[in-house]
Amino acid sequence: MNMPISDGINELVQILKQDQKHDGTWEYPFEVGISTDCYMIILLKTLEINDEKLILDLTKRILSRQEKTGAWKLYYDEEGGNLTSTLEAYYALLYSGYYQKTDERLRAAKKFILKNGGIEEAHMFIKILLALTGQINWPRLFPVPLEMILLPLSFPVNFYSFSEFGRANLAPIMILADRKFQRKTADSPDISDLFHKRGTEFDRDLDAFRSIFSILENGIKSLIGLPSQIHKLATEQTKQYMLDRIEPDGTLLGYFSSTFLMIFALLSLGYSKTNSVIINAVNGLKQMKCEINGLPHIQYTTATVWNTSLINYALQEAGMSPTDETIKKANHSLLKRQQYKYGDWVIHNPTGIPGGWGFGDINTKHPDIDDTTASLRAIARNVITDPSYRHSWDRGMNWLLSMQNDDGGWPAFEKNANSKLLQLLPIEKAEFILADPSSADLTGRTLEFLGNFTNLPKNHSAIKSGRNWLFKNQEKDGSWYGRWGICYIYGTWAALTGLRAVNVLPDHRAMEKGVIWLKDIQNPDGGWGESCKSDSAKKYIPLNASTLTHTAWAVDALISVYERPTKEINEGIQFLLGHLEKKDWTTEYPKGQGMAGDFYMHYHSYRYIFPLLAFAHYREKFT
Repeated sequence: MNMPISDGINELVQILKQDQKHDGTWEYPFEVGISTDCYMIILLKTLEINDEKLILDLTKRILSRQEKTGAWKLYYDEEGGNLTSTLEAYYALLYSGYYQKTDERLRAAKKFILKNGGIEEAHMFIKILLALTGQINWPRLFPVPLEMILLPLSFPVNFYSFSEFGRANLAPIMILADRKFQRKTADSPDISDLFHKRGTEFDRDLDAFRSIFSILENGIKSLIGLPSQIHKLATEQTKQYMLDRIEPDGTLLGYFSSTFLMIFALLSLGYSKTNSVIINAVNGLKQMKCEINGLPHIQYTTATVWNTSLINYALQEAGMSPTDETIKKANHSLLKRQQYKYGDWVIHNPTGIPGGWGFGDINTKHPDIDDTTASLRAIARNVITDPSYRHSWDRGMNWLLSMQNDDGGWPAFEKNANSKLLQLLPIEKAEFILADPSSADLTGRTLEFLGNFTNLPKNHSAIKSGRNWLFKNQEKDGSWYGRWGICYIYGTWAALTGLRAVNVLPDHRAMEKGVIWLKDIQNPDGGWGESCKSDSAKKYIPLNASTLTHTAWAVDALISVYERPTKEINEGIQFLLGHLEKKDWTTEYPKGQGMAGDFYMHYHSYRYIFPLLAFAHYREKFT
């Protein structure tokens, strides 16, 4: 091996220790391409906020990501480029005022946009942006009428059938579409030359609308009151829905997109752009700024709790004592961020008691399963020695168990929010935006936590149901699909480590198939790598290169199964040890996904966390 495994552990531990903030957290960037940077420019220009340094620096970052073809990509091996991303960049650069249509780089971008179908073929979300900034007209009908918010929970499809993430974005869109709101300024560019055929921009998105509109229409007709009264009530209730979910930093549930849309929705309702709610929202988005390679990036949200809980746990797995100052500070920061408020999750889980953790720094009412299990792992060792942790542990455990779906798996945010009727709504990527189904990554990691960090009996009903869900949802080739990561390697890692933690034996057919699949896709250099194309293709697509994170996931999964190191494990460990300081496109390649084909995340912390876990588990088990 290139170096002893202990040297690899020490190197990563030192990096993580020195990167810890004074408050005990880790603030590694949560990078999401250029989309949020583009939208921030458009927001500031539309509100006529003259933050010229930020706008100029954001344009520099956007241009630094342009391909030689004139296009922008979402990931390295995306063929040609991405139409929506290129359109976002073109519009933002023009609106910034620092670049003109005659600029060679913008001419190249325009050529790519027109060659790939123009505005008509772009994603629905940017069409909404173009509609509210006066570039295109709103459709006569929108897939989700405003009055839907008034439908009772007993109605087959109601506002709370959607996931909380879906509702946070839909609520302002419903207001904007209902009011056909548009806001242009003297600086608004004209991008009408990016159409092939005007007036058709929403056609493709709304063709299928009538299949579900009659269901919604019948429900709305059953509401008591004059149509004008019902409409007024729906408007007020939708506005209040947003206002009630504003976090202390001014954002709507901590997300860039929902906050951006809320600002425009409030403007459409008569709020002044100098209203404190709007000013606080803009400032909240500015607070999401981080620096990457000397240029600003507006994060979609912060990843404070996710980074801190995972790193905290990884350091302890690597041998750091729970009484070490690094761990104590990290745990203190996590305990401060445990949630004690009821959020929307209680609608589908009325007997649950708050106690989960959310993803970002300022997140008081939007917990998720992943951050809860990660935070509980981080404090697990302290619960044994320090009684003051017991209350937090019990609240977190009880909330986690209460959130299990009826099908046996675990969702990300909301219990049983996976109505099949949502599939009838003609909204692009509805399964990612509106639904929150059980997934292999959430279910596997929850089982891993329950099996390795609690004294819950392995025949407990929650464990048995979760195990059975994974058995039922294994792919034919032996892999599992990971909803929030890239993609089948991620899901298979979570499933195998989770099943092994709850005493599923290595010779179980599901385990054997998963292991064979992982071994079959190992690269000649000993590593593993998977393309972002996998999530859209719904099958594993090789990256044709190895990444530190994918390799660590695969190795960690195999370590959990085998009692002694195998050739594949040793080669994977050797790859990791030999490439710890690697810095190229593979280390910047997205390892997380939010929406297949449209939204990917590059976690800057992953290159340290997961190799460290693989090393620690190898050393603990085999040396």
